Amino acid sequence: MESGSDVPHSNGYLINGELGDFANCSSVEYGKTYLLRIVGAVVDDEVFFAIAEHNLTIVGVDAADIKPIPTSYIMISPGRTMDVLLTTNRPPGRYYMASRQFLTEDALTDNYNGSAIIEYIGDYNFSSSPIFPHDLPQSLDLKAAMRFTSLIRSLANENYPISVPVNVTKRMLIAVAMNELCRNRTHCNVTAGSADIMASSLNNISWANPTVDVLQAHYRQFSFSLKNISGYYRTDFPDWPLVMYNFTEDTNERDTYMTDQGTKVKVLNYNESVEVVFQGTGVLDGASVHPMYMHGYSFYVIGMGKGNFNKETNPLTYNLVDPPKVNTFIVPKHGWLAIRFVANNPGITSFRDT
Repeated sequence: MESGSDVPHSNGYLINGELGDFANCSSVEYGKTYLLRIVGAVVDDEVFFAIAEHNLTIVGVDAADIKPIPTSYIMISPGRTMDVLLTTNRPPGRYYMASRQFLTEDALTDNYNGSAIIEYIGDYNFSSSPIFPHDLPQSLDLKAAMRFTSLIRSLANENYPISVPVNVTKRMLIAVAMNELCRNRTHCNVTAGSADIMASSLNNISWANPTVDVLQAHYRQFSFSLKNISGYYRTDFPDWPLVMYNFTEDTNERDTYMTDQGTKVKVLNYNESVEVVFQGTGVLDGASVHPMYMHGYSFYVIGMGKGNFNKETNPLTYNLVDPPKVNTFIVPKHGWLAIRFVANNPGITSFRDT
């Protein structure tokens, strides 16, 4: 990012740190049900995952129980965890479990698959090669990604109740974009021999790391026993984008792609009920799916959709009955994501586009 170029792309995808055909097989017994705890450890990509000729049942996401989802594949984002049941009921043999990068149509795919092999215990013929999962979606299959995402719902019953904030006291609209980094929209940061610096932003603000930790600066700002310090961060992070435009249109207009750098935070009252709508953008022709992660919190995903968020009509489609409670979820390409949470975990919390 210092040079303004794209992040490095993979030379291969690993499962438990191994390249499939060079690692030992995972042995399973026929007729048993195994719990797979799957962690999205890929730094910058969502991935599809499937096991050849086996169905999977997802029962948990981000350490929260969900309505069971029978499926032939999953999609997992960076930092996300899933609890998946695998029943070994296929003819004894060897089967690939495989992962494949998911990216949007505008992105560069690297065409590598991660793989591992499960092997049924028993005395049978190994003459054939392991079977590859034909249900594993292709890298650019946006419909498969969105279909899977829409299936995730909380249990929301008497034994597993949920508590979705209803009386919202703070609403925010946050535009998620890839920009060019400039100071005060006039003097661009340019490294020697390169173009402007690429920088992701929320509401046209690209985060700048302070020299003193924000939590420490906050504590010492109001401490009588320690030396008072201030000026390391500002509390004016905007509730709305600094510039309003057609967010989902692919655009290179200067007012939309220039971003400011700053250490800005949003101060919330304790126990405040918060609704945040993340709006995907097409700035610099960079429309893509963005997995958003929230440090220190789980939140309810109450809605998502295509196009620009409409504050009059889109809330009518919110799911307040059984929304998933997660800490990571995707903002769809050319679309929006709505979440709610209660600010009851004092400290410094941040949203991160993983």
